Amino acid sequence: MRKPNLSNTKPAKVLAPAKDLATLEAELAEQEDHLEDTVLRLSDYLSAVEMVIKQTFDHRVWVKAEIRNLSSKGGHYYFELAEKDEEGKVVASCRGNLWRFKAARVLAKFERATGMPLERDLTVLLKVSAGFHAQYGFSITIEDIDPSYTLGDLARQYAEMVDRLTGEGLLQLNQQLPAPFDIEHVLVIAPEKAAGLGDFQADADRLASTGACQFHYHHATFQGNHAPSEIRQAIVSAQQQFQDTYQHLPDLLVIIRGGGAVGDLAYLNDYELAALVAEQPVPVWVGIGHERDKVILDEVAHSSFDTPSKVIAAISSHLAQLVTQTLHYQAQIKQAAQRQLNIAEQQTARQLSQMQSRTIGQLTALQKDSDYAWHSIQQSAQRQVKQAARLTTELHTQTQTLAHQQLASAHNYSSIYQKTIMQSAQQQLIQAQRDSAHLRDIVLLHRPSRVLKQGYTMLTDDKDKQILTSSTQLYPEQTIHIVLKDGKAKAQIIDVSSERKATEISETPTEPHNNI
Repeated sequence: MRKPNLSNTKPAKVLAPAKDLATLEAELAEQEDHLEDTVLRLSDYLSAVEMVIKQTFDHRVWVKAEIRNLSSKGGHYYFELAEKDEEGKVVASCRGNLWRFKAARVLAKFERATGMPLERDLTVLLKVSAGFHAQYGFSITIEDIDPSYTLGDLARQYAEMVDRLTGEGLLQLNQQLPAPFDIEHVLVIAPEKAAGLGDFQADADRLASTGACQFHYHHATFQGNHAPSEIRQAIVSAQQQFQDTYQHLPDLLVIIRGGGAVGDLAYLNDYELAALVAEQPVPVWVGIGHERDKVILDEVAHSSFDTPSKVIAAISSHLAQLVTQTLHYQAQIKQAAQRQLNIAEQQTARQLSQMQSRTIGQLTALQKDSDYAWHSIQQSAQRQVKQAARLTTELHTQTQTLAHQQLASAHNYSSIYQKTIMQSAQQQLIQAQRDSAHLRDIVLLHRPSRVLKQGYTMLTDDKDKQILTSSTQLYPEQTIHIVLKDGKAKAQIIDVSSERKATEISETPTEPHNNI
């Protein structure tokens, strides 16, 4: 259809709002030849659309949709509904209204059946009727909500999550970890100030007071759409913080909730959270706080308990069993050691008796051998002593002769070395006297009193504790002393040049001092 020519001087015929669809069709048929030149008011056109929608969709139908957003005002509930394809792309969307006079009944029925409030991201089955308003556009009016469909959809999502975790080998991954032998450090993830946490912590504190176990608490919210991400963040940060502090992994990770509405459990059925729990390198024990209802964390955890109190009871039982086993093993070791000691004592007594019998005979034989050896040693020693005496006399004579020769040679060398040292010392002494006289003259030429008499001055700080020699030691409004040959003056710095130019100072004369 070509765009109508609005510049035509011929007045355009304006259609009056039709009373019904048949009348509108009849009028349009009569004006079919002139339709391209006909201009409708927007309200007329939208009224026609409203009429078509009312007559075509005047009955109620059940529609499946996902709640993308939900708000309430004055008892009315306003929905943003959508349909997504398999890739999660929105393929259809519209507004929905649940009016106040039906909202209380419909929402109460939904919460009683599902145990959870109606919130965004839920897939629901709605009984709706279509509506169109010329000012507000298209929307659907919600007459009823089928809670059984939502329960079935949640169950389907839960089953799909279990199948995915199973297919990826995550469902029983944490359960394959061995149970901790000793539970010394426990990371606890729980909602802050929750009743279940209080019950858990009361027993945990008593256990920690004995020194048997230490508990490290980290908090996250366990309800609302952001609960899974907060719990994941708490788990990651808790593990990292513990690793940085202790340089090893904790013995156990505990996730507890305790109390709260049954509907809040749905927030914990999150794949990313379940996968993170399954992949933990330490056993994960969960106590969500409901005996009949399970969440996906119960499926992937190493051990699952009904309540937080049962989790701490299991930890206490494990430690008690460990102590019992230790005492039992200690008793067994003590008994086995005592048996071994008794056997060893009997064997030692027998061996001692046998050794005593053999030793007496061996001692007798050794005594005879010893007497014979002693006699032989005496004879050999006497011969060696006589030979050593002769050798000693000869060596003594040789040593004396050699010593006299070395003494004479050392005496001659010592006399020559002494004369050389004396000559060198006299030369060094003369040179040192010359150097001292030269340094004395230099010091006298540069002594402060002589320099000040030549017209120079010396700058010191206001307490005369530091001599100022550089412009970097000066700053504006600084008080300094100018030392002259016959006194000193107090001055204040006005400006300091960064290019080592003359420094402007304002001098304030003071009483001259006798000392410089």
